[in-house]
Amino acid sequence: MVIANAGVSRGTLTEHAEDAVAFREVMDINVLGIVHTFAPFIAPMRAARRGALAGIASVAGFRGLPGASAYSASKAAAIEYLESLRLELVGTGIAVVTICPGYIATPMTAGNPYPMPFLMKAERAAPLIARAIARRRRFYVLPWQMAIAGRMLKLLPRPLYDFAFAHAPRKPRRSD
Repeated sequence: MVIANAGVSRGTLTEHAEDAVAFREVMDINVLGIVHTFAPFIAPMRAARRGALAGIASVAGFRGLPGASAYSASKAAAIEYLESLRLELVGTGIAVVTICPGYIATPMTAGNPYPMPFLMKAERAAPLIARAIARRRRFYVLPWQMAIAGRMLKLLPRPLYDFAFAHAPRKPRRSD
């Protein structure tokens, strides 16, 4: 079993040219980190005809979030990469599991200046994630309330989503 849990988040705005470095960093870690973590394990797992690859994405990948465009884009890319990989490995004995947490109380979320609905402690999230991987769930969202909210947000028509989230609180940009 290999778990790719690479993840960084930074407040980013495309209009600031200096944020291009942050965009690259977030994409490299959150997407290519998964690719590079899995790559050396696929051939041996394929030869053994068993194994599990689990990638940690995020509900932030379901819809774009203002001020978090790099993070949302990276997690959307991670979700689609994991789906593609799962299809590529059908029949090999290798399971690909996509985990999409909502807000988990970690150092990454500690500085968020906005409400985080259904915030879950890492100690509670870890066994749920482990169980989803052990059961080889293709796609798992936690907590369950975020699974429902995420599905509803994906179904929301773009004009309504734009109206609801255009002025939502944002992760602050960092100058470094």
